[in-house]
Formats: sequence, C-alpha cells, structure tokens
Amino acid sequence: MELKHGYYHLIAILVVAIWGLTFISTKVLINHGLTPQEIFFYRFLIAYLGIWVISPKRLFAGNWKDELWLMAGGLFGGSLYFFTENTALGITQASNVAFIICTAPLLTTILSLLFYKSEKATKGLVYGSILALIGVGLVVFNGSFVLKLSPVGDLLTLLAALSWAFYSLVIKKMTGRYPTVFITRKIFFYGVLTILPAFLLHPLQPDLDILLKPIVLSNLLFLAVLASLICYVLWNVVLKQLGTVRASNYIYLNPLVTMVASVIILHEQITWITLLGAGCIIFGVYQAERKAR
Repeated sequence: MELKHGYYHLIAILVVAIWGLTFISTKVLINHGLTPQEIFFYRFLIAYLGIWVISPKRLFAGNWKDELWLMAGGLFGGSLYFFTENTALGITQASNVAFIICTAPLLTTILSLLFYKSEKATKGLVYGSILALIGVGLVVFNGSFVLKLSPVGDLLTLLAALSWAFYSLVIKKMTGRYPTVFITRKIFFYGVLTILPAFLLHPLQPDLDILLKPIVLSNLLFLAVLASLICYVLWNVVLKQLGTVRASNYIYLNPLVTMVASVIILHEQITWITLLGAGCIIFGVYQAERKAR
C-alpha cells in the first residue's frame, strides 16, 4: 500500500512542479496584452472543452446539493482563487503574494481538522509545515526582507489562499460520490461561469491577431491543457488518495520550482539564503510527510 501511495507522492510533486511554471507563462501573456481574467477565462474554457473527450457525459450531479458543492468548487478553486491572486499582484509586492499564498497548506490543515475528524495532524506534520513555510519565506524574499504592507493586496492574497483551502475541502467531500474526471469537468464549467461577472467592468474583447501568435497560443495551451486539464485531474486524484492535509503540504514546493525555472529561463542568481530556504522547504515537506504516515 505504501509503495502504491509512493506513486501519488510523485504525481503530487510533478503537478506542483508544473504549477510552479505557470507564473512565467501568465507573465508572458500579460506582457502581450491579456488581462488576468481573460487568461483565466481562456485557460478554463479550453480545459473544459478538452475534458469533454474523456469525461462522463452526464450533465448534473445526483442532487442539487451536490451540484451546489461543485459550483462552490469552481468558485473557490477557479475564478475566486485566480481573480483575487492576480488582482493582488497588481496592488501589492509579488514577494508578499508569493509568501502569503503559501499559507494555503496550513489553512487547509486547520480547516480539515475543524470539519473532518478523519484528518489527523501530528506534531511532526505541523512542525514540518512551519519549517517549510519558513523556507518559502527565505526563497521568496531571497535575503532582501523588505515587507511593504498593502492591506488590500495582502488581504486579497490571504483570501486566495483561503479559497484554495476551501477548494480542497470541497473535493474531499465530492470524492467517492462521482468520478474524478466528472468532478474536474464541473469545476472548470463553474469556474468559467463565475468569472463572467468580472467582464461587466472590463468587457471581454478577443483579439485573434494576439491570441493566434505562436508564443501566446503555446502559453495558453500550456496553461489550459497541461496546467489545468491534466493537473487538476491528477491533483484531485492525489487529494483522494493521500488526503487533503498530506497532499497540500507539497504546495510548499511551488516557489522552489519557480526559483529553479527563474535561474534556467531568466538567468537569475541564487544566493546562499535561497539555498538555505530550499533546504528548509525540502526537509520540512519530508518531515511533514514522514510524520503524517
């Protein structure tokens, strides 16, 4: 059984690694004139259309309560999460956002313990999580700790982290009742549906000349097909197999992947503070996982 679970741990690491690269793709698309809500809309719409190929063709859940839970999943894990996070990036420092968003695993653990008696958190898991979060801080601030508070931006980021924590709980509740692919398809649908009000302020104006540029199209497909369609299905499977607490701890690896990608792609420098932070993240995640068994 533990060997079998080992595959799910590898899948979790792979998914988080891919999600760590999405920041770069999103930045490329913004630089080409797309707004954050447009990027999310195209990303989830393409993913939704693509998942119909492999998803059960049933339209609705078994009852209206489950349908509302799936709508909540699309809101928390889709439109609300991305809208608040991307809006915060335009208000507060990117380092603040990167650090605060990584409180999601701790928030997930707290909510899971409150709502689900089956979830357990040992002292080792908590200490490992805190150590990993300290490592995230070292990697994000990279030895230059200049925390400029922006109440609105920082609160939006905290809302995004809390939103992802609630998404994890929704998936846990729906898991076992419906196929994972069906759940993911509904998440994409309600994600697209609940982002539409954002276009009342800034109407969607598709520009095919921009959208069909190779660099724009390739990054959109990366976000939609790999980072959304495939990774959301895999992550929902991981949540089912490992539990929300154990799986969520891998999110701490996200800034570590972004750091490595920045070095390779953007040729940024690594300091000893960053390496220390990376060590804290890896050891913290390892400790949290080892103690959670």
